[in-house]
Amino acid sequence: MTSAPPTDTRPLCRKLRPSADQTYAGKQGFSYFEGIARETTGAQAICMHLLTIPPGGRAKAHKHATHETAIFMLEGVTTMFWGNALEHRMEVEAGDLLYIPADMPHLPFNPGPGPARAVIARTDPHEQESVILLPELEALVAD
Repeated sequence: MTSAPPTDTRPLCRKLRPSADQTYAGKQGFSYFEGIARETTGAQAICMHLLTIPPGGRAKAHKHATHETAIFMLEGVTTMFWGNALEHRMEVEAGDLLYIPADMPHLPFNPGPGPARAVIARTDPHEQESVILLPELEALVAD
């Protein structure tokens, strides 16, 4: 008598394709493609999303309390204000890689004239859980 092989309990590989009808509104004020996340693929320690910031688009001041962020700019230019009082300013353009440490206040803005598109990866499979809005910093940044 032979026994049945053990069942493979590892998560499955998954493929997603970005679609305009698969977006969600983030606390930061932008819409994100659902992408790789706990909800879509069962990811345990990472998420990856696509973001398009329209010309003139500005996020709410925020930080990600418990996870790091890595961004690859695909298209366009953004200005990111960062620091405890958003006192630092950084221009990010197509082809740039950007790292944002956990718990770092920041606010991205697209001065235009075209859209800015980026791939965003974070070390939390459900990145909205640790988003903390910082409304007290909003007035520190003038467009």
